[in-house]
Amino acid sequence: MKHEIKEIKKGIKFHTLNTDKFKTNLFAIFLTTKLNRENVTKNALISMLLRRGSMTMKSQEEISKKMEDLYGASFDCGLDKTGDNQVLKFYIEGINDKYLPEHNENILKTVIESLLDIVFNPYIENEGFKKDYFEQEKNNVKQRIEGKIDNKARYALERCIEEMYKNEPYGLYKFGYEEDLDKINEKDLYKYYKELINSCKIDIFLSGDLNNNVEKIIEENENIKKLQEREPDFEMPKIPEKDEGIQENVVTESMDVSQGKLVIGLNVNINNDEEKYWTLMYNSILGGSANSKLFQNVREKAHLAYVASSSYYRFKSIIFINSGIEISNYDKALEVIKEQIEEMKQGKFTEEEIENSKKGIIAAINTIDDEQDTGITYYFGQELSGSNVSEEDYIKKIENINKDNILDIANKVQINTIYFLKD
Repeated sequence: MKHEIKEIKKGIKFHTLNTDKFKTNLFAIFLTTKLNRENVTKNALISMLLRRGSMTMKSQEEISKKMEDLYGASFDCGLDKTGDNQVLKFYIEGINDKYLPEHNENILKTVIESLLDIVFNPYIENEGFKKDYFEQEKNNVKQRIEGKIDNKARYALERCIEEMYKNEPYGLYKFGYEEDLDKINEKDLYKYYKELINSCKIDIFLSGDLNNNVEKIIEENENIKKLQEREPDFEMPKIPEKDEGIQENVVTESMDVSQGKLVIGLNVNINNDEEKYWTLMYNSILGGSANSKLFQNVREKAHLAYVASSSYYRFKSIIFINSGIEISNYDKALEVIKEQIEEMKQGKFTEEEIENSKKGIIAAINTIDDEQDTGITYYFGQELSGSNVSEEDYIKKIENINKDNILDIANKVQINTIYFLKD
């Protein structure tokens, strides 16, 4: 998979991932902007409104009909929180023209033009979003916000993040806040949309067996021509400032649950980008695989948890430990989890564990080329982190990690917040 980048305009990049492994082309547009309380709910609403129609496809039915005409192309959209940024995501996947029975159609050009139209030419009435669509999507966002308690494991993680990052952008819920929805109307939201489109970071991705004409299709598109150059309004990840005086913050919340949810947020006080790879290895040994210390000692040996794992969030240099436990096992489970963290600090992990973790991480990197969206996600993550590390170089960085590197990270880990959801 060959990754190339062209800056179409200042703040707007076009990425191509050229590969002959697939019979489809995947076209994606990412709008990245800073997370803040003022706009987080508006961005969530916009991400859902744009899918409702454009000035040339004025309803979801018309969009669906267009996808059918494109030999069953598929359209999707989503919303992410990546570090201190909110990302609005839009995709169309369509068959590569070379696999059509006749080559007199240009499906790729139509796919590109359709998605650019959806994102940059929304359906507007009376200088605002169509009121019916606006009210319906406003209600959908409200339901998303209200429904965040439905998945208790996800809710517990969100609450731990909220507690760790009080009054900071990363503590915001990506779908926003119900009380802010009432302050938004369709005209004000369209006005904000225009500001967003001309200030956010825009990354356009195209993956597939591509010809040299694709860049020209983008550059000559009328929607692209109308976009302004910009200094992108987004946050690059920063090396976190060291905080030696962290006190463990313990938060307990009661809800009607049959199983306790224990989430522990760990700060990792790294010094440079290279240590992010070391932290990935540390996390794998601690709780990132089926052979990890958390899985083996908390779940398998002590039988204290249904789930015991950890995840590394590199954009914020934090690790979250997630456990589903019997509520009565809280004290013992917490004790055993802390023992695993302490054992890592003492270097009580083997070369075999290191090699197994390397194999697991490298196997995951080697699957990036297996799915088009995975490849796009990987290189978009590289873009947001200000690096351009190929998959081959990533593997070399993992292979070169040694026990001292992992031990160094182990001694930079501090428990920040312990969150427990119980009955």
